[in-house]
Amino acid sequence: MPQHRHAPARICPACDGFASAAVTLGGRDHNGKRRTITAHCRTCQGTGTIPPLRQLLEDAADAAFTR
Repeated sequence: MPQHRHAPARICPACDGFASAAVTLGGRDHNGKRRTITAHCRTCQGTGTIPPLRQLLEDAADAAFTR
C-alpha cells in the first residue's frame, strides 16, 4: 500500500514556531485578571510555519522580474 508523505512544515526562523505570545501590560483589571495583549510574529503572521522554499523562491522571482 503506498504511503502518501507530505513535506514537513518549515518552522519560522524568526519565532522558532512560537508564533504568538501573550504579553502582560502590568497590573490587573477590576476582576483581578492580568491585562495582556497577544503579539504575533511578523514573519509568519502568527502561523509558526513558512511556505516551502520553492514557493518563497517563486515569489521572490515574481517580485524581481515584474518590470
